[in-house]
Amino acid sequence: MSWESDLDRLVTERGSALVAYAYLLAGDMASAEDLVQDAFVRTYSRRRPEEVTWVEAYVRRTILNTYLDGYRARTRLAAVTPLLATSDVTDDPNTAAGDRADVARALTVLSPRERACVVLRFYDDLTLPEIGLRLGVSEGAVKRYLSDARHKLEPLLGPQPGLASEDVATITKGGSR
Repeated sequence: MSWESDLDRLVTERGSALVAYAYLLAGDMASAEDLVQDAFVRTYSRRRPEEVTWVEAYVRRTILNTYLDGYRARTRLAAVTPLLATSDVTDDPNTAAGDRADVARALTVLSPRERACVVLRFYDDLTLPEIGLRLGVSEGAVKRYLSDARHKLEPLLGPQPGLASEDVATITKGGSR
């Protein structure tokens, strides 16, 4: 199988999932599509062996690195005014879509590392050590990023039990917290 057919198959079968992943990081569809395209170019611009077993994981990692590199390259951020939706409970079928939009908007207030940690933890369902390995930081740094993210997200989304300090415990040498 040639690299062209591998790329075509990956785009056809997993392209929408990769764009959704990038959307969680970037916060808008155009940037998400650009991230995925850049990741494909970076992945396939180098000569690869005929069989690449973990190409989707490699592309996801490239998306994450491209997102973080792009953020670092920008000299400043435009001021972002988060938009809040009311928390009224309704039987409207669009409620779930509104909740997803609120989360996507709330993610924009996080720093790139905080946002990456939240996405890797709750979208990719990675453990703290796995997140640390992906980002090249210590497990303690991941805990700190998640804690900072919780403090920024709670005013926008309400209490976030998945980010609570008891879920991200710090254990000292003596074994106590």
